[in-house]
Amino acid sequence: MNELKKYTDQFKTREKLQPVFFIGHGSPMNGIEQNIFSKKWQEIGKSIDLPCAVLVVSAHWLSRGTLITAMSEPKTIHDFGGFPQELFDVQYPAPGSPFLAEETTKLITSTNVGLDHDWGLDHGTWTVVRHMFPDANVPVLQLSIDYYQPASYHYNLAKELYSLRKRGVLIIGSGNMIHNLRMIDWNNMSTPGFGYDWAQSLNETLKKKIISKEHQSLIAYHSMGEAAKLAIPTPDHYYPMLYSLALMDDKDDVEIFNDEYVGGSLSMTSFRFG
Repeated sequence: MNELKKYTDQFKTREKLQPVFFIGHGSPMNGIEQNIFSKKWQEIGKSIDLPCAVLVVSAHWLSRGTLITAMSEPKTIHDFGGFPQELFDVQYPAPGSPFLAEETTKLITSTNVGLDHDWGLDHGTWTVVRHMFPDANVPVLQLSIDYYQPASYHYNLAKELYSLRKRGVLIIGSGNMIHNLRMIDWNNMSTPGFGYDWAQSLNETLKKKIISKEHQSLIAYHSMGEAAKLAIPTPDHYYPMLYSLALMDDKDDVEIFNDEYVGGSLSMTSFRFG
């Protein structure tokens, strides 16, 4: 409880602008493997000031309406199948923060945000955050994605979270910019840099638009042609990126990292600003 009180007090008083990340989380196995992706997440955790809390928008919590985890001890959710027992054995016992959940519901005025006590931390969150903060000493919350709303809704809602950046909260969108599991070439999963032509083409277009802050065209991703239809067959892994984009300000520079392809139809491309 003393540790939670410390972070709560920091949240009330800190005024340093936190960075924001969009992280391509890829396979759940990245949560336990030492590879180029997880090593970068570890570097990030060591390179930034310890936040007072982490708020994650994960591609794997889709809901009707918007919810935020509000429990003191969120469970570790193993929302996948067909992986080694070692992965299912992982527990990431980071605390939650009912205080921050309540504060966040007050910030969002465009919709009513429900306080959730059932979800927890799904693999879009814990596989990444456990590498960044292995001591599980930072409160972690999730904000759900209302899957019945359009891209513009998510971008505009995320803008209402901006003040959290000034109050010590690290915000992460966790998904994948290019994500078509049905078209993965399982025979080339370990081939470095292998991406289908359409995946590489759209990924490069998205990066250019992110760097030049062309947010409106990124919201209207359907207008990017056939490549977008192949790369973003469903928007669940794309929407978390819009949450991150919405939190940029004019002074933020963009850093691209983990810019790799997996299995032809998956991009791990990630970015940081601030």
